[in-house]
Amino acid sequence: MTTVGILGGGQLARMLALAGAPLGLRFLVMDTVADACAGQFAPLLVGDYRDEAALAEFADRVDVATFDFENVPAESARWLAQRVPVFPGPDALGVAQDRLAEKSLFRALDIPVPDFADVPTRAALDAAVAQVGLPCILKTRRLGYDGKGQFRLKVPADLDRAWDALGAQAGSVGLIVEAFVPFERELSVVAVRGRDGDFRTWPITENWHVDGVLSASLAPAAVTPDLVEAAQAHARALAERLDYVGTFALELFLHDGRLLANEMAPRVHNSGHWTIEGAEISQFENHLRAVLGLPLGATTMRGHACMLNWVGAMPAHGPLLDAPGGHWHDYGKSPREGRKVGHATVRCDTAPILTETLERVGRELGRETQVAPVIARLREGRA
Repeated sequence: MTTVGILGGGQLARMLALAGAPLGLRFLVMDTVADACAGQFAPLLVGDYRDEAALAEFADRVDVATFDFENVPAESARWLAQRVPVFPGPDALGVAQDRLAEKSLFRALDIPVPDFADVPTRAALDAAVAQVGLPCILKTRRLGYDGKGQFRLKVPADLDRAWDALGAQAGSVGLIVEAFVPFERELSVVAVRGRDGDFRTWPITENWHVDGVLSASLAPAAVTPDLVEAAQAHARALAERLDYVGTFALELFLHDGRLLANEMAPRVHNSGHWTIEGAEISQFENHLRAVLGLPLGATTMRGHACMLNWVGAMPAHGPLLDAPGGHWHDYGKSPREGRKVGHATVRCDTAPILTETLERVGRELGRETQVAPVIARLREGRA
């Protein structure tokens, strides 16, 4: 029986293990904490990702390795790759960990991006803002996610405050300035590429964030065929340049009828959770198929779907479970402010039924604000 090793033991690893059970797979999860939620469904090895003894034990017990978050040290993935197949490859992981390298790759592939500039020093911050213009955003090049490690610059006086907040990280993880994009919509394309180069995408998803954390996703997004084609082409170009194997997401802004790439996530992605119930084959199963060299499955949409993220604490599940097409996912985590503790997906055959269901769910859960933008989009009659 094949054993898949997963570096990182969060909810993504948990859902990978659940998706792999019907395929007869075994899993070993490695995480730095003993209460990692994936450990509820798979054996858990606790250790530091830079500890070669722990990595050696991990490699000895698995047939292939992957990861569930992009902050696994790339050098650890390279060390493992000398002993066991690792997918996606360490080079893809390394690029996605560095916003400057990532944006530079986008530009090299003719994927449109907001203007950006490296910021190694305080003087470089002044030069970068002069180049990019205000408003803009100062970000850490590494380790930032869900809105962390960012400072928005609106007026010149913000530069000193931003440097006070993030400048100490210029010499460690690095800093980058990115132009602020007054986007109309946030979109993502979740894609998968097999070992044999077979490439597929799920329908484009529209996303809404609150305080930098994903709040809701709607699929399929109401976008024109030319935008679908462009998003798919951008994702394919990245996958082929990186010789990528597995599932990944490309986050995009829609601005003035044009797609701008925000960032790439080299893993299964929050905005693709709806695929568990809303697609023929989920992002999780197809990631495992790709990593193992198995044929990829169909990414065809099944009706219409909306994913709602539960952040901080789980709401009551009764109204959701009682709703047509309601599906509940509790990650088994203790409540904590800002923590992703679960999600729900509502999958319906038609957009009108999805609209009615979301209205009911929002009302009965007291989540009217969370579902409101999704309902508004559906009511436009373009979803």
